[in-house]
Amino acid sequence: MVPQYKSPLLGYENWQEPLPTGFNADGKSLINPSAPRSEAYDIFPKPIDSSNNGFDFHIYHIGTAPDQVKYARELHERIRREFPEFRVYKFWDKPVGPHPVPMFEVNVFNPHQVGTFFAWLVVNRGPLSVLVHPNTDDALADHTELATWMGKPFPLNTNILVKFDLED
Repeated sequence: MVPQYKSPLLGYENWQEPLPTGFNADGKSLINPSAPRSEAYDIFPKPIDSSNNGFDFHIYHIGTAPDQVKYARELHERIRREFPEFRVYKFWDKPVGPHPVPMFEVNVFNPHQVGTFFAWLVVNRGPLSVLVHPNTDDALADHTELATWMGKPFPLNTNILVKFDLED
């Protein structure tokens, strides 16, 4: 089934004026009109459900590569020390759930934390790969079409994420 996407302009059809076509002083970027600050800085957009946490970061390592295991353990400790406000789960030495290699999970709770932690991991993840996904009411979509990767992506065991209709 091909997903159907609503237009990103839904709700913004009646703009007062067309967007300017001029450039900023750098000669490259377009001039944007003044507008109120987006609420997405402070509130997750729907369908993200922030009642538990907004985003998960799954930080993967190859369990048979001692250098990666060591780096992942050190990164796990660093995150727990530097970001005590995050929820950090145990360090797995084997695959768990839909994840094909060992990992640990970090949960963040607001858009500022997502941006902060994403930027921090870009420069601190080392040789590790990271799956970043929102939490909606659709675990399969969260881990696939709504997810993004830092580093090498791994194929997930998505069969366990599929909702089954058990009614007759």
